[in-house]
Amino acid sequence: MVDQRLALLGPHGLDAAGAEALLPALEAACAAGDVAAVILRLAPADERALTALVKRTAAITQAREAALVIACPGFAGDLVQVAARGGADGVHLDKPRDPASDLGDLRSRLKDGRILGTGGLESKHIAMEAGEAGVDYLMFGGLYPDGAAPDSETVLARAGWWAEIFETPCVAVAATEPELPALVETGAEFVGLESALWLSDPSVVARAQALIGAQAG
Repeated sequence: MVDQRLALLGPHGLDAAGAEALLPALEAACAAGDVAAVILRLAPADERALTALVKRTAAITQAREAALVIACPGFAGDLVQVAARGGADGVHLDKPRDPASDLGDLRSRLKDGRILGTGGLESKHIAMEAGEAGVDYLMFGGLYPDGAAPDSETVLARAGWWAEIFETPCVAVAATEPELPALVETGAEFVGLESALWLSDPSVVARAQALIGAQAG
């Protein structure tokens, strides 16, 4: 039986202004359940501003012993350096164009046990290539940057397929609360909650935790 835990996804394009509302909500959500990781999806900015935002978030996640992984699509700078200087535990790359190259380069540069995660994988073949590149987790599901949700049945099927066959952990992401029971049943190591679920209602985290507890029992 897998030791299943929760992961929280932040909203796409988070900037310093958005953090004023997000950080108190994040603290409440992390207190409501066994949150293993937070995936922070940042808006591109200069490295100093990004590092400052990561530091503020890391103070919250570290207090709850949750890993902080950062993503920043479109950022032209060095996200590995931002992670290191900001105290994040790793980086996340969505839709790698060439998993072996893109993820392999990041893997070689992430030192001191820092985490490498990936998502937005459009096929089983690409998912397997990503796994072979040495990632620490694969993520199935999660809203697209434009706010659209992937097909929930596809997310469910991919998470179940991966969790059954492969050793690399996966995150199965719920975009809505009714998706949670089936995602828990996949046996995915992590059940992810989109920001729309927990930002305004940390009790969703407690309910998700209860589902995990019932499955384990």
